[in-house]
Amino acid sequence: MSVQSRPVSKRRVFHIPGYDPMPPRRYRELYRSEGAAQADISGYEIGVKADTSDDTFRWTVGARIDGQSVLSQVDVLVWADIVRESMAQSIPATYWQLAQTAWIYISTGTFRRLMWMRKGPVIAALYPIVMLLGQLIAALIAGSLIGGWAQNLILGALALIGVTEGGFFNAVDWVAWMIGWALFVGIVVVLLRWFKARDNKLFAYYLMHDYAFSAKLRGETPPQLQERMKAFEAIISEALAMDGDEVLIVGHSSGAHLAVSIIADLVRAGHVRPDGPKLAFLSLGQVVPMVSFLPRARQLRSDLAYLSTCDQITWVDVSAPGDGCCFALCDPVTVTGVAPEGKRWPLVISAAFTQSLSSARWNALRWRFFRLHFQYLCAFDQPKDYDYFQITAGPVLLADRYAGRQPSGSRIHVPVSKYTSLMP
Repeated sequence: MSVQSRPVSKRRVFHIPGYDPMPPRRYRELYRSEGAAQADISGYEIGVKADTSDDTFRWTVGARIDGQSVLSQVDVLVWADIVRESMAQSIPATYWQLAQTAWIYISTGTFRRLMWMRKGPVIAALYPIVMLLGQLIAALIAGSLIGGWAQNLILGALALIGVTEGGFFNAVDWVAWMIGWALFVGIVVVLLRWFKARDNKLFAYYLMHDYAFSAKLRGETPPQLQERMKAFEAIISEALAMDGDEVLIVGHSSGAHLAVSIIADLVRAGHVRPDGPKLAFLSLGQVVPMVSFLPRARQLRSDLAYLSTCDQITWVDVSAPGDGCCFALCDPVTVTGVAPEGKRWPLVISAAFTQSLSSARWNALRWRFFRLHFQYLCAFDQPKDYDYFQITAGPVLLADRYAGRQPSGSRIHVPVSKYTSLMP
């Protein structure tokens, strides 16, 4: 911490998760276990205590880092119920979603432009399509083989006992054909249900619902989620009006673009006081282009352009090329094509998984793609300058922690999106 930096003793943290059906207590327990692990590695003290709130999911964090005590309160935007509702689709409805979502991304040219950047998230987007189609083909083949085998078996057995065919589609043919088709349909349904029941390991349905949720309105935020964001924004505005040193908003995965719109509204409304808590934004593993590149994402593009020049905030964007589920080191403002003159945010830096994790730890995690996507919220056994727990519970402002830090040299900061229109 520099001599001129403003020490933090009291902080409010507002966490905005991505598309996740799990209850928010998952994030508290993850913070508790991983925070304790990071404290042991880095030599500081941290403790988590459950708290209550009528409007959010909340916990408090007490830490002693570099000889200074800090109290942080963490509130989570709860929208897991909206996610679960959007995932409550039948198997045929999911395949219809697949067709609609693929058509939106391909027909608008968005998918082709996304491919110009990182291949990882594009492969992740293709994965549910390939997996679901593969499941359907496997079920159809199995159903055809078993149904055809049963039909031939029945006809052969009847022929052995002297029952002969008396013409095309006579009674014998009809019975055999009906049994064969009944088996075909039954096998297809049973196999598709079997695949879906194992989606907690395959993630094909989960990812399909995720992409469909973003694409359904071609980049516009669903009204139900907008209402939830407005309520969360009101809670943040209250925190900005109170005493404190920092209000830190964390947006993880698809929660990053929700955070962009919430923060833009807060700043526009004048809730950031010169003499109040410092407002900081930490975006982690963002997938902003999946939404901002869509034709109707005008509000998000406007918010990105607005925040990129704001003096009232500090915005640090952290990702890692090892995370195949995000647009790693892609400047979300610039690649969207809305970077205005005087752009200063975000500061795009790498969590450098291959350096901040030991070789043994990296080898254990490198093929666990979804676990790696949550690594930003977890402990590093060889931490560099990114430490989630020091950022959220330590004595240093986000602005001071990365003051003078240069952006990653391998970041992608060229315009890519076809759609760059803003709100009038």
